[in-house]
Amino acid sequence: MTTFFQSVRQGFANRQGGRANGVNGNPNQQRSQNTSPVTGNPTNPSPSSTGAPVSFPSNPGASVEDTSKTGADCLAPEETKWFFKEAYAKLSVKGNFMPLAAKPSYLDLGDWLAHQTVEQYRLITYFIVSVQEVNQNTNTVVCNANECPTMSAGRHYIYTWLNNERKPIPVPACQYIALVQRWIVGKIHDPVAFPTDSPFGRTAPSFESSYPSTAGTEQEGRKPIAAGPTTLNRTLSDLAGQDWVGKSAGFPESFLSDVRTAWRQMFRIYAHLYHAHFINPFWHIHNPNYMDLNSSFCYFVSVGKLFGLIGERDLEPMQDLIDIWNSNGSIPTDCANGAFTITQ
Repeated sequence: MTTFFQSVRQGFANRQGGRANGVNGNPNQQRSQNTSPVTGNPTNPSPSSTGAPVSFPSNPGASVEDTSKTGADCLAPEETKWFFKEAYAKLSVKGNFMPLAAKPSYLDLGDWLAHQTVEQYRLITYFIVSVQEVNQNTNTVVCNANECPTMSAGRHYIYTWLNNERKPIPVPACQYIALVQRWIVGKIHDPVAFPTDSPFGRTAPSFESSYPSTAGTEQEGRKPIAAGPTTLNRTLSDLAGQDWVGKSAGFPESFLSDVRTAWRQMFRIYAHLYHAHFINPFWHIHNPNYMDLNSSFCYFVSVGKLFGLIGERDLEPMQDLIDIWNSNGSIPTDCANGAFTITQ
């Protein structure tokens, strides 16, 4: 694995105190700010000198079910983005991510989806940090309310957030990303939504009926041990025999819905990072650079498509890049075809 994925799996080593090799780091270890992927600079606005303060909805966790829209004023065709060209779709790793995406046969599907959600959030955080750090030249963060007044993926896709009245409102991208982070972290650390213990506790005794051969006498050894009483904290759907993803591992009925919501929101962050920040900062820095961003996003899409965690319509803002990876095998056929799509 490359340095990028090694550092990520080591808990973002060397990331304390700011970007190791970024726009604020050693200028000899970054691309020239005056260069671009090809001759002819693409649009690359510089961050403004000040960032406008933003206010958060009082209850962001309840408003995560936001909406996306395309307005009549943003239907004009856009020039082909650099990351939609095969020359800039390269990965920093070889092969594909099927070995990391496929569920081991001995694991419960719920446990595997929980692991993937936590892992994908850990990976995307590495790139979020890069646009949240302050650029010393402008004294503002790269992604700020002035340069990114809406959470968008180009002119055709603008994502809104539901306020406390459940009405969609546009918010700056930096605020939207922070709200998504708050929601996902809240879910991951919620012992009900993402339990870390077995359904009945790891220290719970076993009450299975049996004829223990180690009893003190032969007669005692033939006496059955009564099974324990039915637990009183089981849900009605559980008692009724209903099933859902992760049930056997102790995950609630809402688990798959939460995972899909997290996946959809993380995709929107990736889409914004590409459309708004592919040049600044990821083209100009070496750690993480644009190929690291490609690799992480390709891994994310491979898992999401393999298990059907994100819909085709949601993928539209990045479909041209995904098509390149489908055609060159970076996204395996099984993933592209949703071989293990969950129908629940």
